[in-house]
Parts: sequence; structure tokens; C-alpha cells
Amino acid sequence: MIAVAAAIVACTSAGVFAEHRHGAGAKRAARGALDFMFFLLIPFVTFFSLARLHVTAGVGIGLGLAYVALAIVGVLAWLLATRVLKLSRPATGALLCVVTLANTGYLGLPLSVALLGSAALPAAIAFDSLVSGPMFYLSGFAIGAAFGDHDERGRAALLKRFVLRNPPLLAAAAGLLAPASVAPNLLVDAAHHAVWGLLALGFFALGVNLGAEAEEGALVFPPPLTKPVGAAIVLRLAVAPALLAAFAALVVHVPHVYLLQAAMPSGINSLVIGHAYGLDLRLASSALAWTTAIVLVGGLIGSAL
Repeated sequence: MIAVAAAIVACTSAGVFAEHRHGAGAKRAARGALDFMFFLLIPFVTFFSLARLHVTAGVGIGLGLAYVALAIVGVLAWLLATRVLKLSRPATGALLCVVTLANTGYLGLPLSVALLGSAALPAAIAFDSLVSGPMFYLSGFAIGAAFGDHDERGRAALLKRFVLRNPPLLAAAAGLLAPASVAPNLLVDAAHHAVWGLLALGFFALGVNLGAEAEEGALVFPPPLTKPVGAAIVLRLAVAPALLAAFAALVVHVPHVYLLQAAMPSGINSLVIGHAYGLDLRLASSALAWTTAIVLVGGLIGSAL
């Protein structure tokens, strides 16, 4: 847990420092990092992870309940954005992404082991693979295509953007259809280790975005707690796990690690989608920074106790 927290702080700080020292060069590097993640690294990890994933009927009712909770959180975010906060379309899309996409992978998995022990890891992986993965491939990119800053409108344009600008979705479909024999152990292991590359590149890009906004006077570091950011924090870290806990109490007992995964911070993939589709990166970066900081502090306290 300490190593994960240190890596996140170091990569984000490196991004802020790089933007302060190199300005435009750092921004180009951040855009290049997001493009590399979007077009190469995420599809690579996705394909070789899902090619070995054994999907069975016994994955658990709790996973289905997690989808219901995320759907409700998404509707609440949309209502707040459009009816109360009166956000623009790109800002509305960014808010929807940061509350429905959670960092259950390279933060949720090590945190689950640190707080609940190694026995919780299989269920944590199931949640990450079967809930957060499809939410990213399908829901996240659908939000980006629908709310992004595009000139093209209409259902045909929406479908074209969703499919053609979604390499991870194509990789996910290929991975689920491919036989396990196409994924040798060497490449599967490489895909699992590549997750740390996503961590480093993603939080470096986050740091550059935060540093750029601070340099322009549009954002201080740490970012301010605006109403949209506050809404993201409450929906992502409080409402989502509370809904899952309530459903579990009414329907069926779910593993404790599901509740922990449901309370993970906004996923760094929100920044990838925001970059690809023109969502509000300022809002996405601020929500990422605050939710991650809150969970890291809570995780460090919990692991110490």
C-alpha cells in the first residue's frame, strides 16, 4: 500500500514539475502518454488479460448489484449536472465518467490485499475484470461519444465515434472471443506488469494537467473543492458503496472486498476518455486528484490499524 501511494504521489508530482519546467513540452508528453495508453497499452493489457479470463455463471449476484448501483449513481450525476449545476456537455460527460469509472485495478487490488488480506484478492479481481472493465469499455466510451466536444451529432455519428475511436473495446471483444492458446504465459504476465505502466503514465498526465491549470491561473494545486468536484467526491466515494451495501443487505451477502472496490476513487481512465473525446479535463483532473487523495489517506490509516 505504501509503495502504491508513493508511486502515485511521485508520478503526479513529476507531471506537475515537468509542466512547470518545460510547459508546452510537458503537455505534448502528456498527450503522447495518453495516446500511447489509449491506442497501445490499454488494448494490450485488455486483450491478453481477457483471453485468459474464465467467465462462469457463478461470478456472484454482487457483481450484478454493482452495475445497478453504478447506474443509479450515473443517473444522479446526470441530474445534478444538468438540473442543478447547469454544466456544459463536456463537463457533464466528465462528471459522469469520474463517478461511474473507479480505480479498482492498480489501486483497488493492492489496497484490497493491504486491508483485507490476500484471500480477498480473487473476488477483487473478479470485480475489476467483470464490472470496472466493461464499464470502461462500454459505458465510459459511450459517455465520451455522447457528451464530448464534437461537431458531429446524431445517432450515426455517435455509433461511429463509439466504435472507431474505441480501441480498448475492440481489444476486449477480441480477447473474449480468442482461445486461451493465443495468450501465452509470457504475454499474460507482461500484460499484468504493464498495469504499472498505466499507473505511471496516467498519474504523470494527471500531474501535467493539474500543473497546466495552475500555471494559467485556472486551477490551484491542490485543486479547489468546487461544487462539481464535491458532487463527484460524494457520489463516487459515499453514494456508490452505500447503494451496494444497501442492496446487499436486502438481497444477498456480498464479499466485503466488493464494498471496498465500490468505494475506490475515480479511475485514471476518465482522463483517457476525456482526452480522446474532448471532455472537461479540468473537472476530471480535479475529481481524480481529490478522490485519490482521500482514499490513499484512508487506506494508509486503515492499513496502519
